[in-house]
Amino acid sequence: MDKDPQRARPSYLPIQTKRAFEEVAEQIREQLSQGLLKPGDRLPPERDLAEQFNLSRNTVREALRALEMSGLLEFRKGATGGAFIREGQSDAVVSGFSDLYRLGFILPGDLAEARLLIGVEVTRLACQRATQTEYAELEANLDASEQAFADGDGKKRLVLNLDYHIILARAAKNPVLIILMEALNELIFSNLFKAPVHAENKKIVASRRRILKHMRARDEEKAVAEMHKHLTALRKHYKAQEQPEAVAPTGKAPSEA
Repeated sequence: MDKDPQRARPSYLPIQTKRAFEEVAEQIREQLSQGLLKPGDRLPPERDLAEQFNLSRNTVREALRALEMSGLLEFRKGATGGAFIREGQSDAVVSGFSDLYRLGFILPGDLAEARLLIGVEVTRLACQRATQTEYAELEANLDASEQAFADGDGKKRLVLNLDYHIILARAAKNPVLIILMEALNELIFSNLFKAPVHAENKKIVASRRRILKHMRARDEEKAVAEMHKHLTALRKHYKAQEQPEAVAPTGKAPSEA
């Protein structure tokens, strides 16, 4: 159902090219740029699109799948299903980063350097923009991390440590930084999961509690300095993953990211 009946409806032009599916995808992207399509909107049925484009349903289907792969569309099943414009997902960025990592263009040390640069600026913005709700989320995250450490649950501890950075990014109120942080987290979780266990969880949590204390006081310089120190110390851990002998055969997760 159209959320805004007053909004102009998108329309499409017939296509006659050898790679027609690419032009279909481009027209849909252009409708997004013009505001005729917005996140959450459902595209017309495949049959109707094929008629508007004057193409076969297979060609339209190929275009829609390409847009799904790029992260612009999602398909939902059921009577109210179909092809929908996605609501601000970072899947496409994550997928692109992961492919570059597998190809060797991104190394673990590169991840650490990027995390340092982004993490410091995220902390700076979070100091200015964080709310009491986000302070409470960070506090709860640190409490849960300590509990996971006490329970010896390395995998849960890793997930919580990665979530900590996402909460900070949300507190910074910048969607680009959130997407970049999610992409970095996915790379770390997927590709560094077999790294040696990091045993200094208490020091990690203590450092993060200091960051939170400085954030509550809106002391930007102290919070940034603590985060810089915190992430700089982790670069050795990431750098070690570039050496084959650093991968542990047990498949245990590092407790920090």
